[in-house]
Amino acid sequence: MEGSEKEITMKIDGIEVNAVKGTSIYDVAKKLGIKIPTLCHNEALEPFGSCRVCSVEITDKRGRKKIVTSCNYPVFDGLEVETKNEKVFRTRQLLLELLLARCPNAKKIQDLAREYKIERPSLWTGDPEEDCILCGLCTRVCDEKVGVFAINFANRGVEREVTAPYHTISDDCVGCGACAIVCPTDSKKVRVNTYPMLEEDILEAEEQFLNGTRHELLGVYKEIFAAKSSIDGQDGGMATALLLSGFENGLFDAAIVVKRTVGYKAEAIIAESADDILNARGTKYSRVKMMSKIGELVENGKRKIAFVGTPCEIRTGRKIQQQLLSKYPDLNITIVGLFCFEAFDYDNLKAETKKLLGVDLDKAEKTQIQKGKFIVQIDGKEYSAKVKEFHDAIQGGCAYCNDFAGRIADVSVGSVGSSDGYSTVIVRSDTGKRLLENVDYIKGDVNVEDVVKLAKFKKRRADKNFAPIIEGAQNYKEL
Repeated sequence: MEGSEKEITMKIDGIEVNAVKGTSIYDVAKKLGIKIPTLCHNEALEPFGSCRVCSVEITDKRGRKKIVTSCNYPVFDGLEVETKNEKVFRTRQLLLELLLARCPNAKKIQDLAREYKIERPSLWTGDPEEDCILCGLCTRVCDEKVGVFAINFANRGVEREVTAPYHTISDDCVGCGACAIVCPTDSKKVRVNTYPMLEEDILEAEEQFLNGTRHELLGVYKEIFAAKSSIDGQDGGMATALLLSGFENGLFDAAIVVKRTVGYKAEAIIAESADDILNARGTKYSRVKMMSKIGELVENGKRKIAFVGTPCEIRTGRKIQQQLLSKYPDLNITIVGLFCFEAFDYDNLKAETKKLLGVDLDKAEKTQIQKGKFIVQIDGKEYSAKVKEFHDAIQGGCAYCNDFAGRIADVSVGSVGSSDGYSTVIVRSDTGKRLLENVDYIKGDVNVEDVVKLAKFKKRRADKNFAPIIEGAQNYKEL
């Protein structure tokens, strides 16, 4: 064997096999074509053994027998494994009966329970609509792969559940949908503080809120053009101009925007005047805690709200809107989206800027990403380096986002595709069209292919990162 891999000899169901020491029983059995059921194991994630349905019986060198979870039990020389004897069958049968009692109408549990001769549980059944088996796959993929850790377990015993911290609208969830992809029961239970957005959810939101022509990568749109407003802002100042127009036309009476506070550090604020909007001009290239502001405004009686956000914030904002509309049918959220390839963590970006450019980010008058470079302007002088050199400053979740142009915003704005001093504007809805009505701007030409190129690259990156997660999920969903 090469490297540190050591081959051992063991038995599975009486068959002598060779395997690499430390490999899980489950993986060895899978290679041999031996079926072991599981509800919480995904090869892309660290094994956890929470559902215990993959239980098998082992016998060690001393002849001692015990039941273990095969997904996280490492093999060793002389190990003997039984995957289908009577004791294993009864163990799995009991575990599935408990799961069926918790989730009596979850089809995956029903099908697997039926294989083990269980038609209905003899135990007390709780909420018939419950479909979460508390396997933890969603929390693990959010932490281990996406790197956001927006959800976790809360409470104990029969009150245990998966939720966002403090049972409130999450400011961390990026709506990537990884939690929904790995869920073994395809849980559809509505939780007002988490917002997985799969492709079908995006298409539903487009149908609900937007209208126009659909482009595979750019989303639904009415018009795409370059524009320069009369406002001195980032590029063409169009995002600021659109918000000012919305206030003037009464489309909303409160907007959530991002404003620099101390140095370069930024936070989401509620703007209720033109001055508030103007004071928040400029792109900050970082994701801030924004979504809870929507809940705050709704609780305070606001029903016409706007916010400016990156694609992940747009996804979560739309999901929140969908969830709240049943309770507040007059709720209207206007979204101005920003083109975004990736966002940065403030502390890490500050450290990387010092290391790569030799300047203090907190003293920046303006920052900009243009033609593959991150540009910092201080005292009228520009310092720059390739964006890819700032890799260590990228925020968690960006590598799993497949949306560059803010597909489900009312209007999207960015610099890609337009000349210096202009913004590319994608109008996606009637609301977006109304935002433009009183804006003083000059139209210019836009190179749509430049936008499409980056959108394609970002989607390809996300698809690549999601591939092992999706493959792992298919393996146990097809059992």
